[in-house]
Amino acid sequence: MEFNNLLIEKDADIAIVTINRPKALNALNAETLSELGTAFDALAQDDCVKVIILTGAGDKAFVAGADISFMQNMNAIEGRNFALLGQQVFSKIENLPKPVIAAINGFALGGGCELAMACDIRIASEKGKFGQPEVNLGVIPGFAGTQRLPRLVGKGIAKELLYTGDMFGADVAFRIGLVNKVVPVAELLDSARELAKKIASKGALAIRLCKEAVNEGLEMEVEKAYAHEANLFGLCFATEDQKEGMSAFLEKRAPQFKGK
Repeated sequence: MEFNNLLIEKDADIAIVTINRPKALNALNAETLSELGTAFDALAQDDCVKVIILTGAGDKAFVAGADISFMQNMNAIEGRNFALLGQQVFSKIENLPKPVIAAINGFALGGGCELAMACDIRIASEKGKFGQPEVNLGVIPGFAGTQRLPRLVGKGIAKELLYTGDMFGADVAFRIGLVNKVVPVAELLDSARELAKKIASKGALAIRLCKEAVNEGLEMEVEKAYAHEANLFGLCFATEDQKEGMSAFLEKRAPQFKGK
């Protein structure tokens, strides 16, 4: 599969997707968003891939934002359509039936921060820089940043960050719960791979159902969410992985999951 703005690498059961526009600090235009959608559709269907790592090319940026030169002359309808495209692609990543780890190697601003938030887990290098600076441009976040940010860090902190447009470092991102972990620059991809390998060694169906339970349950009334979890828990007992996992535990051996 060939892309103009992405690189795809596969290492055993882990795929690494790299946004490859380093001269533009990996900024997102419509073509790049469309390619991301196509790539994640393909990876969702690839039975050999269990976990995906998403990062940016170069040593400066994960994604510095949406491409301002691409957006500058849009009218209201074009702006709305661009926002809807970004939302559609990011929702696809958020709801992908496989875990996605963002390895944030530099600027994650605007659309870049929104993209990182659509991933399941975020690991940042010490050079990571975050923010939703859209108000500095006379606009608001359009790729669901006003919705995902308060769900991750709380309403008060989210409003402060959205209203000021301030940029902040990886240490602050970790403190407010925006990223899971901060590591030295040289260790970023190795840390992401180590985590991906650990996740990939677990039951793939159970991971998929965990993701579904969290994502869908958070949008439900709590009693309905409990019932949803119980239903998904029950589904596990119709799988070969459940039988293998529990047998392996009782037999004191490592399980050999097949994703079935």
